Amino acid sequence: MLTVVASPGVAFGQAAFDRSTADHATVVMYHRFGEDELTATNTTLAQLDAHIAYLSAGAFTVWPLMRIIQAIRNGEPLPDKTVAITIDDAFASLAAHALPRFKAAGLPVTLFVSTDQVGSSAVGYMTWDDVRQAVRDGVDIGAHTVNHVHLVDVPIEVARHEIVDANRRFQAELGFVPQLFAYPYGEASLAVRAIVMEAGYVAAFGQHSGVLHESEDPFYLPRFALNEKYGTIDRFRTLASAQPLMARDVTPSDMTLEPSDNPPAFGFTVDPAVGDLAALACYASGAGKLSLQRLGGRRIEARLPQRLEPGRHRVNCTAPAAGGRWRWFGRQFYVPVPAG
Repeated sequence: MLTVVASPGVAFGQAAFDRSTADHATVVMYHRFGEDELTATNTTLAQLDAHIAYLSAGAFTVWPLMRIIQAIRNGEPLPDKTVAITIDDAFASLAAHALPRFKAAGLPVTLFVSTDQVGSSAVGYMTWDDVRQAVRDGVDIGAHTVNHVHLVDVPIEVARHEIVDANRRFQAELGFVPQLFAYPYGEASLAVRAIVMEAGYVAAFGQHSGVLHESEDPFYLPRFALNEKYGTIDRFRTLASAQPLMARDVTPSDMTLEPSDNPPAFGFTVDPAVGDLAALACYASGAGKLSLQRLGGRRIEARLPQRLEPGRHRVNCTAPAAGGRWRWFGRQFYVPVPAG
């Protein structure tokens, strides 16, 4: 059995896969449902119904997220077109609209919970009773800190409190501690990543696009974020059947950029199993298509044209695959807000 190695950028392990079987899975991420005034984090109910119908039509296998993680760690083959469904933040619209739909369709989901938001006086969140009912209905629970803070913008001891103390609340309210973690806003750094590992989680997820594969860092795993703009059925079809780009030796190793690393020298090496890279393209938010350099045949260097402003920035790299599918790899970089 493979073990997760506790060093920056280390992948699940170099498992030997039969390439005729799938060794990857897509993870999708939702927030709100039917809250049409909040388009940036909302999925319309019509979109949700279309997604569920598409996943239920027979071509896809929807597994619990933890089962997929265990399969990849152990080098076990996955069914082709395997998908996991995740939801962040435990908004009340999940309990009202989405969970009944997922349950009726027999689709397993993982809910990442910020412990002080659930059951608080804040309007629009599930209660702990709602969460307990979700667990009884088969929903898996993941951790999402205490207060949903920007972990990379707070002192490291505050970040440690947010990560570690959430587990005490889970134990008190649910009787167990989650095994999976999701970074609020997808923001991570090597220092925060180390605390997540020390806290005993098995894997952690960001909000950058990409496909689960053994080449990915198990404590900075990708998910395809869905909302009204990026949740159209055409895009959903594309990402649900996506394949990994198998990018290794990714630079920079830290997703939170120091001033000396901005703009980042973004680069990666593509596994030979991917084949021809002639149609590979990378795009950066706000910058469009990036200029690529090929070094030694498989090493890709992508240059951003200018320094990144404070905040979150995403880079997505794609290449066409057989059968009309796409290979996908992404990163989210964070530039801290200057102090003072």
